[in-house]
Amino acid sequence: MPGYLLIESRDPFEGKGFSQRLELAAALIAQDAPVTIFLVENGVLAARRAARVHELEKLARSGVAVLADEFALRERGIPAAELAGHIRSATLDLLVERLGAGAVALWN
Repeated sequence: MPGYLLIESRDPFEGKGFSQRLELAAALIAQDAPVTIFLVENGVLAARRAARVHELEKLARSGVAVLADEFALRERGIPAAELAGHIRSATLDLLVERLGAGAVALWN
């Protein structure tokens, strides 16, 4: 199974939607489904160590891959040194590869 790909483009601090999608990721990983959260656009604001989005860290410990788009990070002036330890930067090529492999995607 190619798994699930949750693509988050919204600022994590602007509403409840971000948290709700993290809850979805937790439910999917609890069912042993492969899950990747890919932060793009303003979603990368959650990737900063200073953002302290503890739910992302908990998901990463449970097996969810948490990735942040390199381009979006650069656009927002977020260097790799500022990323939380559980988040890896990645190019959109990886996103396209996972979609091409058949991952079930939810884009917000």
